[in-house]
Amino acid sequence: MRAELRPLLRRLQLGSGVVLLIYLSLHLVNHALGIWSLDLAGRGLMLALWVWHSVPGTILLYGAALLHFALAVRTIYGRRHWALPPDEWIRLWAGLSLPLLLIRHAVTTRLAASLYGFEPNYERIVISLITSGTQGLQLALLAPGWIHGCLGVWFRLRHHPAAQRARPVLFALLVLLPLLSAVGFLRMKRAVVAMHAVLPAPDSKLLTHQLALDTWRHSLVTLYLAVLASALLAGLLRNWLESRPRSA
Repeated sequence: MRAELRPLLRRLQLGSGVVLLIYLSLHLVNHALGIWSLDLAGRGLMLALWVWHSVPGTILLYGAALLHFALAVRTIYGRRHWALPPDEWIRLWAGLSLPLLLIRHAVTTRLAASLYGFEPNYERIVISLITSGTQGLQLALLAPGWIHGCLGVWFRLRHHPAAQRARPVLFALLVLLPLLSAVGFLRMKRAVVAMHAVLPAPDSKLLTHQLALDTWRHSLVTLYLAVLASALLAGLLRNWLESRPRSA
């Protein structure tokens, strides 16, 4: 790769990562609003949908996701060794799990809304997660992406004196926001359960098209994992070929 392209690629990686971190932060804040009330969280969700489902929001979010993923694949392919420090391994693991959240979110909200007219709100979302038994998975998938984004920004800013001074505050934010998000989600779950003697079935549009949505999700996850595995194996093969002694 030409040396002059490296700063540009680093800026693109940082910029796309910041967009995804903002998206994830707002998602966590939205869940945390459930600490106060399901209605407040619902209003926050409507605002988030208005922003991210608009044409500029869609281009920004999914464009950033595709760009960040493409740069990650390029990094995996181009890596010459895998002797990484522990914090880099944590960031790598956390980052590679983030698309799993985005795929699930895109299929169950955006794709379901675009193809089948599903209009998400927190009551419907919570009911769907409870009945499918995936509420724990939803919470678990938020944390790695948050950790990856925060570590990525920290690695870029840690050499600045202002970042070092703000380190305690940043660490508190790293820990507290996911915890508040989880508490908010659990309070919303209790609120939804308290509203119904028997939980209603999930939205009929979701039930009708669940098989198609599951197929979309499984196909996208399979494609994602296949691209990662291909980049890793291709990079390892290139490294092996380059390390072979050359014939005279």
